[in-house]
Amino acid sequence: MTDSATTPRPSSPLATAQAQLADAVQILGYDEGMHRMLATPRREMNVAVPLRRDTGEIELFTGYRVQHNISRGPGKGGLRYSASVDPDEVRALAMWMTWKCAVVDVPYGGAKGGVTIDPRLYSQSELERVTRRYTSEIMPIIGPERDIMAPDIGTNEQTMAWIMDTYSVNLGYTIPAVTTGKPLTVGGSLGRPTATSRGVVHAAEAALGDAGVRLDEVSVAVQGFGKVGAPAARILAESGARVVAVSDEHGGVRSSDGLDVPALLRHVAAGGAVHEFEGGDPVDNAELLSLDVDVLIPAAVEGVIDADTARQVKARWVVEGANGPTTTEGDAALAERGVVVVPDILANAGGVVVSYFEWVQANQAYWWTENEIAERLEHRMLASYRAVASLAHAEGVSLRDAALTIGVRRVAEAHKIRGLYP
Repeated sequence: MTDSATTPRPSSPLATAQAQLADAVQILGYDEGMHRMLATPRREMNVAVPLRRDTGEIELFTGYRVQHNISRGPGKGGLRYSASVDPDEVRALAMWMTWKCAVVDVPYGGAKGGVTIDPRLYSQSELERVTRRYTSEIMPIIGPERDIMAPDIGTNEQTMAWIMDTYSVNLGYTIPAVTTGKPLTVGGSLGRPTATSRGVVHAAEAALGDAGVRLDEVSVAVQGFGKVGAPAARILAESGARVVAVSDEHGGVRSSDGLDVPALLRHVAAGGAVHEFEGGDPVDNAELLSLDVDVLIPAAVEGVIDADTARQVKARWVVEGANGPTTTEGDAALAERGVVVVPDILANAGGVVVSYFEWVQANQAYWWTENEIAERLEHRMLASYRAVASLAHAEGVSLRDAALTIGVRRVAEAHKIRGLYP
């Protein structure tokens, strides 16, 4: 695997994803041909996304959609708006989605999309035009049976509504199942906005339970007080955990006695910055990672726990709320120090589980209650955790290696059973 199409730049998310896959392939004993099939995206589309700004000026952005693997079902993955989006990042995120869907056994393959744009610099109407143009450009490869998008960094339920509408208008009838994470009024699902966060808490509780520890006995630090981290902090606090620190990209706040999370949420909802919250002392993102806590939840972006920061981590458990927050070198450093890492492809899979539920509901035009969704999410997360933990214990490997082994094996089995065409 040395050709330019599969060789990522050093230290990129794709390098981490490919190193993880290589470890799983070695454990499973697959040959080079299977390794290349599993490592290489099935389909990629790069598109130009022109925007007429509110001022009349024209700007041009680049959009991406990568379908890493569709052997187990249609592609599934978020759409990210960020100035840092590039092809390697999208390829890595699509690959992680493939294993994630397989680990929690939902009938999807992995996909991901992105537009290289900082959404904070553009008006709502400008973002709508970018979204509709991007959707129009990638329409040939998306659809409820082909590839289903969901929100990610920089996008939200309104973005998904625009995508659904654009796709539906072009086909001439309403197709709610083309996206998930939509508003309830246009076919969204109860429980979807907090599904990833609830999945993180279920995974954390299960990992703690293996050591005979309860949530109400631990201290927690959350890096990334956004779509995943903020609800996770709230749910953890409601469960009795002592949330001692949280942060966002601008900095954070800490209190050894535990933060008043509801008050912090109100402060942020009113437009206040996390680091300006008066209920604690300031803390920066690097310092937060090294706090003396029981549980650390990186819920921001990729690569924050590298070889250097991993050596400063004092937590006994790291539960990955973000995609790819730990590099290969960081993972090795944490393992050397006996830190238990609940990997992203398991810990943050609650979002894709409830996205699957939303897709099923939209296809059936029959909607479940919030309790039904919560119960099914908990069952799926705990069953998946038990399968991963059981394999890790039996084989003497990490939870990450066990999760990757299960995910990669299920995808490879689908390849083998389906065969090659022609």
